[in-house]
Amino acid sequence: MSGHHHYHHRRCFSLKRTSEYAQHWLHERTSSSSRRHQSLKRDTSSIVDISQKNLGLRMAKKNYDLLFKLLLIGDSGVGKTCILFRFSDDSFNASFISTIGIDFKIKTIELDGRKIKLQIWDTAGQERFHTITTSYYRGATGIMLVYDVTQARSFENINKWLRNIDDHASDDVVKMLIGNKCDMDDKRCITRTRGDALAREHGIQFLETSAKNNINIEKAFFEMARLILKKTPVNSVEGPSGITPGPSQGIKQSNCINCM
Repeated sequence: MSGHHHYHHRRCFSLKRTSEYAQHWLHERTSSSSRRHQSLKRDTSSIVDISQKNLGLRMAKKNYDLLFKLLLIGDSGVGKTCILFRFSDDSFNASFISTIGIDFKIKTIELDGRKIKLQIWDTAGQERFHTITTSYYRGATGIMLVYDVTQARSFENINKWLRNIDDHASDDVVKMLIGNKCDMDDKRCITRTRGDALAREHGIQFLETSAKNNINIEKAFFEMARLILKKTPVNSVEGPSGITPGPSQGIKQSNCINCM
């Protein structure tokens, strides 16, 4: 074999080996990439599965049994916001500015072995906000009508607020009359007897409170929740507004609960 032919043969053989090596390397690289892809796919699937399971567990572990939507209504300046903050944060600020439109707080309580989440809406008392606040009546399960025992007009306007409830709230909403600022005896112009008489007239519960001195604030909300709970079917299904109300069940019609 000539030198030139021998060299050409070796070169062809070398190119063939190089080509085989390249194909082998490409195959190994592709296989390795495929294996990593499959492994990553499995890992990702596991993460998704775990994430979905955790999400399911979080959704299943609801931290309350029932949701009640409460509404505080009444004239401007009667202390609705002070009542709300005393109950939700145990704080009092005499210089609250008037509520603009509507605001709310959430607090969970335990009552008769159930965890009840109270979503408490604080409405503006000014006339110009009434068209905004009336839209919140419909979903309410309980409404507290608040007047100021030192302001006769706020008491006289309770009948107007009751008409608003009749016009905009559901028929079986639980109502409670609240005479606030009962600590101000030196300025009082509405007696407890008058408050009780008005409550009797409309067949609703009555309580006097003081947000400043923390008198009967917690009692009012717990009593409201208890009254709603009495009307709630044992197997109630929660909807967007909290509970599916059941038929009315004998609410005490005329008791002042200050001394209960």
